[in-house]
Amino acid sequence: MSPRVVWAFNFTGWILFTFSAVGFVWTTWRAGDMIGLAASLFFLIACLVFLVPVWAHRPGRRD
Repeated sequence: MSPRVVWAFNFTGWILFTFSAVGFVWTTWRAGDMIGLAASLFFLIACLVFLVPVWAHRPGRRD
């Protein structure tokens, strides 16, 4: 696989994790579970932190 394809898989995986985290935040907010909400927010923040280097080190179109 080319570096661009590998990057696309990694990036897609982190986007899916981020959407999952948003779903967890939403459901724990609606349930009123403050401990679950805190954990979900930490998960969401962690996903966003991991997305930064993945995006910053994306290969060029020629790779």
